[in-house]
Amino acid sequence: MSQPYVPILFMLALGFGFAALSVGTSMVVGPKRYNRAKLEAYECGIQPTPHATGGGRVPVKYYLTAMLFIIFDIESVFLYPFAVAFNKLGLFALVEMVLFILTVFVAYAYVWRRGGLEWD
Repeated sequence: MSQPYVPILFMLALGFGFAALSVGTSMVVGPKRYNRAKLEAYECGIQPTPHATGGGRVPVKYYLTAMLFIIFDIESVFLYPFAVAFNKLGLFALVEMVLFILTVFVAYAYVWRRGGLEWD
């Protein structure tokens, strides 16, 4: 009864084993000479500035861009099952998917028109 799950469990074990081996190897083989420059945060050559208490303020535009990415990413995930089972679904599924894609494009056009994709 549990025989179909054996390959999945094997792949999970293989993935966790590879992750553990990679982390363990980097601890053993990696350099251990730390200095002040290596312990500082990497900021692309810009001098680090002290942050305000509580982390400072992050522009709302950052969060809006992240939410837009997640929304459109999740919407695109719904296209994969349709593409896999396209031949079996028939005309009804095709019409539904066209309506879904039109809805996504309307949302995209709305965000574009409102300036949600501007990086200023």
